[in-house]
Amino acid sequence: MTMSEREAARRAARGEALCAATVRALTGDAALHYSGARLCRNMRPLPLHAPHLQTLPGPADPLSALTTLRGAADGAALRLRHSDAGLHRQLQPEAPLERLLFELMEQLRCETFIPAGMPGIAKNLRDRFEAWSRAMHVTGVADSHVGLLLYTVAQMSWSRLTGYPVIEDTEGLIEATRMAIAPRVGGALAGMRRARADQGAFAVYARELAADIASLIRAAGGKSEEDGDKDKDDEDEKGVRNAFSLFLDFDEQEDDGITLAHSGDSRVLKASEQGYRVFTNRYDRELYAGTLVRRALLTEFRERLDERIVAQAINVPRLARALKAALAVPQRDGWSFGEEQGRIDGRRLAQLVSSPAERRLFRLEKHTLIAESMVSFLIDCSGSMKAQIEAVAMIVDVLSRALDAAGVTNEILGFTTGAWNGGRARTDWLARGKPRFPGRLNEVSHLIFKDAVTSWRRSRTDIASLFKADLFREGVDGEALEWACERLRSRSANRRLLIVISDGSPMDAATNQVNDDHYLDHHLREVVAQQQARGDVEVLGLGVGLDLSPYYRNSLALDLSSPPDMTTLSRLVDWIGSGGRRTHT
Repeated sequence: MTMSEREAARRAARGEALCAATVRALTGDAALHYSGARLCRNMRPLPLHAPHLQTLPGPADPLSALTTLRGAADGAALRLRHSDAGLHRQLQPEAPLERLLFELMEQLRCETFIPAGMPGIAKNLRDRFEAWSRAMHVTGVADSHVGLLLYTVAQMSWSRLTGYPVIEDTEGLIEATRMAIAPRVGGALAGMRRARADQGAFAVYARELAADIASLIRAAGGKSEEDGDKDKDDEDEKGVRNAFSLFLDFDEQEDDGITLAHSGDSRVLKASEQGYRVFTNRYDRELYAGTLVRRALLTEFRERLDERIVAQAINVPRLARALKAALAVPQRDGWSFGEEQGRIDGRRLAQLVSSPAERRLFRLEKHTLIAESMVSFLIDCSGSMKAQIEAVAMIVDVLSRALDAAGVTNEILGFTTGAWNGGRARTDWLARGKPRFPGRLNEVSHLIFKDAVTSWRRSRTDIASLFKADLFREGVDGEALEWACERLRSRSANRRLLIVISDGSPMDAATNQVNDDHYLDHHLREVVAQQQARGDVEVLGLGVGLDLSPYYRNSLALDLSSPPDMTTLSRLVDWIGSGGRRTHT
């Protein structure tokens, strides 16, 4: 880790500590703290109630990043302070679309209660909402009918409740939609403004507004179905819902049988001036997994994997379309001329003189969605994963195939150790007189099942080497995560995602015996924090029967007691596209 990276990590930690102190002061809840830019209570991430509370990808300027986090922190604190959670659960609608709007209204209501003498909070909240608004505009969310309608409602509600004008950047964009829906929702907006001090009365108007907007969207969807365009309409709406964070974790999760990963601090690592140590890397290896299996056996493994996937009736083209929509980045693609709004086209000014009634004098910048992203799967190949590897292999194989079809570069990696109980590294340690606290004491193996330059079709047989049982030994997660991130950085991409798939905490018996029990998982937390501070790789944790939130801010706990079907894979696609918001499935 370079000096600049360490300084970035320290700045991020100081910013989180400052925000956490502010939240605790506003709420009086001493158990609140920040972890990876996410507000937590006793290590459990708290729910995100509104799209604009999502932390946007961090800007290069650390001061801008801190401002963004402080606005989200102040909004979360005011929600905790001014909203009765029990009453809110009783009043909220059940339908997802109505609930998204209802949650947004309640969050905006709470953000109007600025403590006296704290104008900085008002500024932070306004900056946060405006930054989110601009991000939604730039990413093209408002280009579709559904997206523009939801965006306009958000702007109108925020403006009415706070008294601020809608942001100037998109005022022209929403004007026609605002005028069209104002007669329908004006009464509800006025009622919310009057009743904002009474949560119950406010909810009546918020539900009315949510129901009106949802009915407009569903009516538009019905017309598309009559025209035979329902599939395209569904895909467009799903992309908009992802961008507006429809699948937010609104409620604190109840016990659902998913165990929370156990983690702790390593006194050895904290006391070491050198930080994390490796006794020897002499025996470390980077291997193509397909070369470790006989070709005939590999073919059998592939046939077995194909049978399992066929049995689940998985629609890969549909997943590919969803992934492309979720991971695509808007890029400039020229201009559209002869428009009725936008920038004045100087070449048409003479036409204004000759035809004063002519309105098509403007030009608009065109954007094309291009999936210039890269996704890497990093699979924990420790011994306990053998029981789940069939389901995991199905997931990564199908998603890799869909990503290929979507034009998204991807690779499948794994990590294990070359031996049990330290192997040759431990033998060398014994021969040198067993020096104290040697650090990592095993020979690590980093595995490549599919690399970024090879297509799924050419790699499909090698992917099946996941079924080779003797690959699975122990796991040194932190070093594997650094390796996978460096591989991602070596490729040109606008967005890089690393999805770590694991069923437990890091574990290497020899390393833990000669250091302490938390040496490896403490290092994993450090590595995740460092990668998040750098900001060029999004690290997501996919827990197999385990909640990995102590390690990964963006995590999902997956129950694989039954084979993954189309529903499970579709939700995984939604989760990946949204940047890994924490949820359970």
